Amino acid sequence: MDENAEQQHPTASPSYARAELARAFTTSVTHGDPATRERATARVARWRAVLAGMADGRLRIGSRTPVAGLPAWVTPEVVRGGFATGQPAAGGPLLPHETAAAERAGVPGDRRALFAHFLTEPGLTELWELLDSGRYEVALPEEAALLTVAWLVRAGETDAALELVKTLEPFAGRLRMLPRPSDVSPPGPGALHRRTADDAGWSLALRGPNGRVEAQRESLAVWLPFADELLSHWLEVREPDGTSRNAPDQGRTPAPHAPAAHAPAPHAPAAYDADWLARGDALLRRYRRLAEEHTRCAKHRRPRENAAILRAALEDVVAGRRPAARLEGLLRHAVASMVRKRGVPGSARHAALRGEQARQAALPAHHLLAQLVVVRLSGLPQGVGIADTAPLLAPVSAREAEESGLPAGTEMPPSVRATVESALSAPLAVLVERGVVPSAEVLAELVPQLVAATTADAYRDGALRTLMASVYRAFRNRRSLLLLHLASQVRVEELPWVRAVAGHRGGDEAVADAARAALRELGTLAVQAFPGTLLPNPLVREMSVLAREADLGVPFTEELAADIFMGEFGPKFLVAARVAAELLRGTLYERYYGVDYAAVRNLAITEAGRAAGRSRPARTSPEFGRLCAERAAAERTGGGRGGSVAANGTVIEQAQILTTHNLATLVGRVGITPEPGHDALAARCFHTVCRLAARVHGERRPLATIKDAAYAWRQMVFHLSLCADDRRAAVLVALDGQAARYPEHVAARLAPALAGLRLTAAGGAFGPDGTADGGRARRLVGWSTGWHWMRDERPSDTARAASRT
Repeated sequence: MDENAEQQHPTASPSYARAELARAFTTSVTHGDPATRERATARVARWRAVLAGMADGRLRIGSRTPVAGLPAWVTPEVVRGGFATGQPAAGGPLLPHETAAAERAGVPGDRRALFAHFLTEPGLTELWELLDSGRYEVALPEEAALLTVAWLVRAGETDAALELVKTLEPFAGRLRMLPRPSDVSPPGPGALHRRTADDAGWSLALRGPNGRVEAQRESLAVWLPFADELLSHWLEVREPDGTSRNAPDQGRTPAPHAPAAHAPAPHAPAAYDADWLARGDALLRRYRRLAEEHTRCAKHRRPRENAAILRAALEDVVAGRRPAARLEGLLRHAVASMVRKRGVPGSARHAALRGEQARQAALPAHHLLAQLVVVRLSGLPQGVGIADTAPLLAPVSAREAEESGLPAGTEMPPSVRATVESALSAPLAVLVERGVVPSAEVLAELVPQLVAATTADAYRDGALRTLMASVYRAFRNRRSLLLLHLASQVRVEELPWVRAVAGHRGGDEAVADAARAALRELGTLAVQAFPGTLLPNPLVREMSVLAREADLGVPFTEELAADIFMGEFGPKFLVAARVAAELLRGTLYERYYGVDYAAVRNLAITEAGRAAGRSRPARTSPEFGRLCAERAAAERTGGGRGGSVAANGTVIEQAQILTTHNLATLVGRVGITPEPGHDALAARCFHTVCRLAARVHGERRPLATIKDAAYAWRQMVFHLSLCADDRRAAVLVALDGQAARYPEHVAARLAPALAGLRLTAAGGAFGPDGTADGGRARRLVGWSTGWHWMRDERPSDTARAASRT
C-alpha cells in the first residue's frame, strides 16, 4: 500500500517489467561497485527476456505454466515479482560436476548424452553408490530425477522407472537431472541451521579493515599522543589558562594567589629560546612524517581543531613570525580548553585517560580476529551447520597468539560471534532462544528443513527417505510465480519423480503424530516468539504441508496481494472463518470487530452442504467474498474508487479479521499453548503497536507502517479475548503506562484506538462506520481509501486550525 495506490497498475502487466528493466539498467551504468553493475547487467538481460516473451506470446504471466513448452513441474527461472523469464532454472551451460561425469563416462559433454549414460548399468551403479552414501546435493528438484530412476530400478519398480524416463526424456537435453557430489553426509534429524560453516567462513574471510575503526585507532595511537606533545611544548611558555608566561603584552601576569601547580616553572624561559625553537622545529618535521605515513584520520588537518591551532602557531614562531592577533587568541583558547578538558599532560587524570585509550588502540582489529576464526572453521565439515560454536569463539590461545601475533586471551568481538552463531545447527526452539532466528521471515526460511525431515519420515526405505528430504528442501528454493484467478503454486507432489515413489510412503499413525507434533511446535514458536507479526506466506505454506501430513484437515490462509486481487477467495477462507467463529463467538474480538460469528458459522455450514452436493469442488467462495466486501464498504473512508489497490486492501483485511489469519486455527485446531500466556502476548503485541506508531510520526509514506500496526493490534485483541477476565482487565489497565514509555505523540495517536478497545471490553459497540463517542473512540484497521486517522494532520488541516485560532 502506498500514497499512489489509485494509480497502480496490476503487477502482471508489462509496465511493471519495464519499470524493473529501467531500474536494473540505471544500476548497471551508474553504480560504483563493479560487481553490483555486473549483477544489474544480468538482470537487464532477464527483464528483456520477460518483455520479449510477453510480447510474442511465449510467456503467459499469471499462469502456473507460464512458459510455452514447459510443463508445470519444470522449475522456471523467475525474477522479482514472480515473472518467469522463459528459461528453465535447471538449464544453461553444463556445470563442473556434469562435465566431470561426462569425462568419467567417456561420453560427449551434453545433457542428453549424460541422461542416456546414467540409464546404463555403469551409470546406474554410480547412482546407486550415491544413494547409499547420501553424499550428494540437490540444489534444484530436477537434479534428483535420475537418482529416483535409479532407486526405482533397484527396488524392482521397472514399470514405474520406465514411465518416469518417458516423462523426462523430452527434456533430457535441456534440464540438469544429475545431483552434485558432496563430501558432507545428510543432516541429522531435528537439527536445523540458517547458514553452513562455509557460508560463515566466506563471510568472515571477506572482511577487511573497517575504515572508521582504523581511523579511530590511528587517532588514539598517533594523533592524540602527538597533540599532547604539542600541548606540553606550549605549556613550557604558557600558563594552563593559555596566557603567555614571558610576554606581558600577550597575556596577563599570574595572580599572586594562583595555585602552585599553575605558577611558572622556575626554569621557564624569559622568551622563546633557541632550544625551545629547535625542539618545536623537530616536532613540526615529525608531524610532516606522521602525516605522510598515517592517512586514515583527517581530523588533525582541520584548521579549527585545537591541535591544528597549536601547530599553526608553532609554525609561525619557529619561522620567526609573531602569530596574528586572531591566531594568538585561538592559541590561548586551545591551550586552556585542552587542559580544562583532560588535565595537564602527565597528570593523574590525563594519564588515566590516555592509558585507557592506548589500551583500546592496541586491541587487535576485528578483521584479524575474523581471519583466525576462518582458520578454526576450516577444520569442520563445510556444507552443514555447526553443532557447537563455543570452541570457535574461544579467546585467542597461546599457540594461536604465537602463530598469528594476536594477543593471547583476546575475546572475539560481537560481530564475529554473530556470524559464527548464524551457522549454529540446533533444534528450532534453541535457534529462536539464542537469537539466530530474529524474525518470522527468517523462521520461514528455516522451516523447510524441519518439514522436509518430517515428510520424508513417511518413506520406509532409508535411501529414499534421504532423497525425498533433499527434493523437498530443493523444491522450497523454487521461487513463487505471479499467479492470477486463484491459481495455486505447484506442489511438490506434482513432480513426476515424487509421484513415481508415492506408493512407498507409509500411512501409519506414527508419521501423522510426528507431523502434528512438528506443527504444534512450529505454531507455538511463531506465535510466542514473534507476537504482533503477521505469519509470512512461506511459513503458512509449510504449516499447510504439515497439516496435510498430520491429516488434520485444518485450513491455513495466505496473505493475498492487494495489487492483483480479483475480488475472490478460495473456499478455505470460509472454513477458517468458521474455525474462528467456534473459538471466538461471544468474545471481545467479536464485539471489537463487529463480527456476527453465529451468522458466519451458519454461512460456512450452508456452503459446506452445497459443496457436498457438487461433483467437483468449488474454486471460490462467493458468499465469503461478498461478506468481506460489504464489511469493507461499511467501514471504508474517503472516495477511493472500487477496484483500486487500497480498496482491494480493505476487503482483504476484512478476510483477515474474520479468519484471524491463522491464529484461531492454531489455537483451536492445532492446539498450541503459548508458554507466556495470552495476557503476556497481548502486552507484547501492544509494544509492537507502540513501536510502529512511533515510526508514523513525520514519516512521508506511513501507510505500510499503519497497516503493520493494525496487524499487531488485531493479534493483541485476539490474545486479550482468550484471557481470563481478571488478566484481561490487568492488561487493559497497564496499556497507558506502556504507551507512556514511548514518545509523547504515540499515546495521543493511539488514544482513539484505546478508547474503542475499552469501550468494547466494557460491553459497548462501535457504530456502522467503526467509530463511537463522536469519533473519540475508533476501531483500528490498517487499510484506508482516504486519509487514515492515525496519520499526521494534512497540511491543509493544520492551516485551517491555525486560521480558526
